[in-house]
Amino acid sequence: MDLATLIGIVVAFGLVISAIVMGGSPAIFINIPSVLIVFGGTIGATLINYPLKNVIGVIGVMKNTLLYKLPTPTELTEKFLDYAQKARKEGILSLEPVIREVDDPYLKKGLQLTVDGMEPEAIREILETEINYLEERHELGAELLSAMGSYAPALGMIGTVIGLIQMLQTMNDPSSIGPAMAVALITTLYGAVLANLLFNPLAGKLRTRHKEEILLKELMLEGIISISKGENPRIIEEKLNSFIPPKERTKE
Repeated sequence: MDLATLIGIVVAFGLVISAIVMGGSPAIFINIPSVLIVFGGTIGATLINYPLKNVIGVIGVMKNTLLYKLPTPTELTEKFLDYAQKARKEGILSLEPVIREVDDPYLKKGLQLTVDGMEPEAIREILETEINYLEERHELGAELLSAMGSYAPALGMIGTVIGLIQMLQTMNDPSSIGPAMAVALITTLYGAVLANLLFNPLAGKLRTRHKEEILLKELMLEGIISISKGENPRIIEEKLNSFIPPKERTKE
């Protein structure tokens, strides 16, 4: 789990709820019509804009991106140095048992193609295609969350207009002004909170994690191609260290 995301959500919503409780009864901030307008409207607008399979697919992208712990570039570099040394001493087929212990599907696929004796350029073409489609999936996820971040405040404004219309139509009945005004203001609050504390931050986190994952995939690609060419482990180390900040580089 990405600890920063969890802490951020807890802190953001926790402080907002604490401020509400300190200011009076939190029950006055619960309004069912406002929930229907903002939450229901945001989901509905998203489904109108994007195919259902894409909306469902984003859930998986977010789960993998936010819950899956990525290895560090330094850890990957150390692994590739071990693979390169093993392949150089015992032959490329000696990596066959190693492949069964690899969890990352991308790395497993690349090593398997290498062990199968495929040409380095063919391996590069296949793995670069994988990276391209990964970029498209992640970009779609971030785009969808950003869209929800724009729909929520807009639906909040729609709710505000609805509440004001109801209030203006019942100005002669003072008892009805309060509930109508509540819908008018609380929908704006719901929309702003959802957009600025959930959807837009998650879209930003998804883009950040996407950059991290692409960097790791490119590092893996370079390592796999170097092993398939039978390059010296020292050369491979220098190549892979170029992906890592100087202070974090491996020193064999």
